Amino acid sequence: MKKLKIRQIKSGIGRPLRQKRTLVALGIKHMMHQVEVEATPQVLGMVEKVKHLLSVEEV
Repeated sequence: MKKLKIRQIKSGIGRPLRQKRTLVALGIKHMMHQVEVEATPQVLGMVEKVKHLLSVEEV
């Protein structure tokens, strides 16, 4: 399965609670934090909801 490198590039401050919780669910802890996750349909859906806060690359 493909992997994604996800990095938070914009702050979650002032965003709806649902978007903040989505960042936490993805494993992102702070600005510029990068995680590598598998590209499952659930993860792709979460990335789509907060794509304006993230930078995403395929590995």
